[in-house]
Amino acid sequence: MATTAPPIALPTLDRLGVKAVPTDVDAEQVASLWLESLAQQIANNNVDGVLSLFAPDAWWRDMLALTWEFRTFHGAAKISKLLQDRLATAKLSSFKLTSAKLESPYPDLAWILGQFTFESEVGTCSGIFRLVPTASGSWTAFTFYTNLEDLKGFEERVGPRRNFLPNHGKWLDERKREREFADSDPTVLIVGGGQSGIDVAVRMKLMGVPALVIEKNARIGDQWRYRYQALCLHDPVWYDHMPYMPFPPSWPVYTPAHKLANWLESYAEAMELNVWTSSTVTKAEQDGNNEWNVTVEKADGTTRVFHVKHLVFSIGLGGNNPKFPKFPGQEDYQGEIIHSIYHNSAKDHLGKKVLIVGACTSAHDIAADYVDYGVDVTMYQRESTYIMTTKEGMPRTLQTWWGGSDPDAADRMDASMPIYINEEISKRVTKEIAEADKEILEGLEKVGFKLNYGHEGAGFLSHTRRRGGGYYLDVGASQLVIDGKIKLKNGSEIKRYTKTGLEFEDGSRVDADVIVFATGFEGPQPIIARICGQEIADRIRPIWGLTPEGEFQTVWRDTGVPNFWIMMGNLAWCRFHSKHLALQIKAIEEGLLRNEERYA
Repeated sequence: MATTAPPIALPTLDRLGVKAVPTDVDAEQVASLWLESLAQQIANNNVDGVLSLFAPDAWWRDMLALTWEFRTFHGAAKISKLLQDRLATAKLSSFKLTSAKLESPYPDLAWILGQFTFESEVGTCSGIFRLVPTASGSWTAFTFYTNLEDLKGFEERVGPRRNFLPNHGKWLDERKREREFADSDPTVLIVGGGQSGIDVAVRMKLMGVPALVIEKNARIGDQWRYRYQALCLHDPVWYDHMPYMPFPPSWPVYTPAHKLANWLESYAEAMELNVWTSSTVTKAEQDGNNEWNVTVEKADGTTRVFHVKHLVFSIGLGGNNPKFPKFPGQEDYQGEIIHSIYHNSAKDHLGKKVLIVGACTSAHDIAADYVDYGVDVTMYQRESTYIMTTKEGMPRTLQTWWGGSDPDAADRMDASMPIYINEEISKRVTKEIAEADKEILEGLEKVGFKLNYGHEGAGFLSHTRRRGGGYYLDVGASQLVIDGKIKLKNGSEIKRYTKTGLEFEDGSRVDADVIVFATGFEGPQPIIARICGQEIADRIRPIWGLTPEGEFQTVWRDTGVPNFWIMMGNLAWCRFHSKHLALQIKAIEEGLLRNEERYA
C-alpha cells in the first residue's frame, strides 16, 4: 500500500514542540554521540536502529555514495526502503566527525550541524547532517547528506599525487602529441568548450581518463567573447571559481564576459586540457557495445573519426539554439530582426528605435546598453519577471559562498540541504530581499512592470532550477524602467508584424527599426538529434527541471542512453557536479559501476 509523504515543512521549534534551545548545548558532544550511534547501527545492518535516529519527516539526500544516482528520500518509509535495498551492499564504514556547531538561522529554527567523513566499499565519502531538538530533550536527524568524493585507488592526481618527475626538453612535444591524439583515441569526447565542457575535461584529466574537447569557435571563451558587449556576470566571484584554480584575490566581484572568456582560455592552457578549436562534431553513432564513432570536421575541411567510450554534450541549457517566436506578417516588416544571442552593441543601432521582446536578464542588459548610447528603446514584457538587486539579493541568496569561503566546502554545504527544504528557507530570504528592495519594486509596479517572486515565492534560484531563466538580477536597469528611459510595453499579446513594427491584440502598435528577441533558447535536444539521430534524442530523459524528489532531471548522470552524458549549469553547478559526472565515467572504466547497479 502506498504511503503518504510527510508535508514539506521546516523544522520550526513550534512544530517540534520545543520552546527554546539551550545556548550552552555541547554541539560537538551531541553530534559525536549521534554519529557513533549511527555508525553502530549501520555496522549491525540494523535498519530500524538507523531509523530511530531520524525524525519521521527526515530527509536523506545522496549523491552517488549509496545509489550511484542523485536521490532525495523524504520520510521514514522512503528512507527505510533505501536502507533495506542498499545499506548492506554499500558497506559503509569508518565514520569520523570533522566538525559540529549549533546554528540558528532564524529565531524559530535551530539545529546542530555536523560534518563527517566515511567510506563505502568503493570510495571515500563525505557527509553533513542537521540534528533538531525534540520535546523530550534529545536530538534527532532532520537532514542527512552523503556524497561520493573519490574512488579508492583512483584518486585525483593533485597534491601529493601530482607528477614529481622533472621534464627536460620533452614537455612541448609531449603536449602536442597528447593534444592531437596522435597515438590513440580519447576515452571521452566532449562536445562544447564552455565552462561545462572545460570542467568535465579537467576532472577527467586528473582522474587519468584521456578526454578531448571539441569546440566549434576559434578560441576557448568565444561563446562569452562574442555575446553582447554589455554582458557581465551577475553571480559574484566567490560563487564562480573554476575547479583547482580559483580566480585571483584581486578579481572583481562581478566578472565582465570578455574577462571570463580570456580566463577560460588561459585556464584550459594552464590545466593542459586537450582542446580542438574551429572543429565541429558532425555525426555520432553508437555501436552495439554502447560505444561511439564520432566524426569531427576541422576548419580545413579534413575529418577524423574517433572511436570513444563516452560522449559528453556540454552545449548549454539552450544548446546555443535561439528561440524565435513566429507571428504573421513577418515578410511585411521593413526593419531588422535579431535574436539577443546575435546582438553585439547598442552602437550598431545609433539613431534608430528599438523594441526588445522579453523582460529578463538579456533584455534588461541590452536595453540599458541602448540607453547608455542614447537609443530609443522599448521593452515588451510577455509575462511577469522576478527582480532583485544584486546589492541586496546576492549576499543573502548566496551567503554560503559570499565573501570568500572555500567554494568546495560551500558547494557541499549547499547540497546538504534538500532542494525543497532549501526553497522553504528561500521563501523567507526572498521576502527579506523584497523588503530591502522595496523602493525599486514599488517603483516598477507603479509604471506597470509585472513582478513575481519565484516559484511559490522561493526566489530566482527556484526559476533557475525549473526553467533556467525568468528573472533579472538588477544592476541598474530597473531604475531606467522606472524613470521611463527604458519604455515599457505589456498587457497584450503580440498579434502580428506591421511594416513598421508590431501590433498587439488590443490594437496598440509599437514602431521599431530594430526588433530584438530576448526570448531564450530552444534547448539542446535539436542539436543532439542532428548529431546523434532522432532515435538517440528520443531515448534521452527530459533535460533540466526537477524530479518529484527535487533533483535535477537527467544532467550530470545517467541520461537513459548508456555512455551518453549531459553537462550543463552555471559556473558553480558545473564546478561541483563535473566531479560527479567524472566519477561515474571513471567507475565505469574501472569496472566499479554498471548501469543496472544504479538505484534509480
